[in-house]
Parts: sequence; C-alpha cells; structure tokens
Amino acid sequence: MSYTLNERVEGEFDDVVAETVDALEAEGFGVLCDVDVRETLTEKLGEEFRNYRILGACNPGLAHEGLEAEIELGALLPCNVVVYEDDGDVVVSAVDPVQLLDVVDDPAVDPIGEDARERFERALAGL
Repeated sequence: MSYTLNERVEGEFDDVVAETVDALEAEGFGVLCDVDVRETLTEKLGEEFRNYRILGACNPGLAHEGLEAEIELGALLPCNVVVYEDDGDVVVSAVDPVQLLDVVDDPAVDPIGEDARERFERALAGL
C-alpha cells in the first residue's frame, strides 16, 4: 500500500509550488516550513539535484484535535507535501495521513487522519 497521495502536473516548477501552497491553504493548511532540497544539497554537499521542495503543511484545527487525543503526535507533524520535477512534469506528493497515523495505533486519531486525507486529495485534485 502506498504511503503517499500523488498528482502529476504540467507547468513550471515554481508556479506549481505556488499553486500547491494555495490549494493547501484552501483546505485549511498552512505551510509552516519550506525546504529547498536542491539548494540544500548544492550548498551542503556540492551535489546537483532536481528541483525538489518539501512543504511542511499543518491544519491547526486537526493538529489540535490530534494532540488532544495523543500528545506525542507532534512527532509526526507537520504533514509533508513534496513537489519535484520528474521527466518534464512536476509531481506533487503528500503523505497519506491515514497511513502515517497507523503507527499511532489509537482509534481516536483515525477520523482526524481520514479528514486530513480527504483535504489533501481535494487539494491535489485541484492542481
């Protein structure tokens, strides 16, 4: 079973990143961090890499519910969404919150993961 939700998108990389941020915001997620992997690998290792960004997305309401149910859930937050180049297209890939929360083994967080998954699916489908 896959641990990500994926959408292949045509367009310029930076435009797709901006569209992804907008789509996440429309579903109630804020982007808490934005890691430019290409820049980091070049700077730290002198290695060339494709355009690749990791967006740390968080929906405050869902995060609050999850932390109330399971205080150590913060170790799994924020949910990562990656945007990268692949064979002329851009791929947007979000962690599947249902799969991620399986490691918690607490039924109280299951509805939160399902809600987050539905929001990610809508955000990706709109790209």
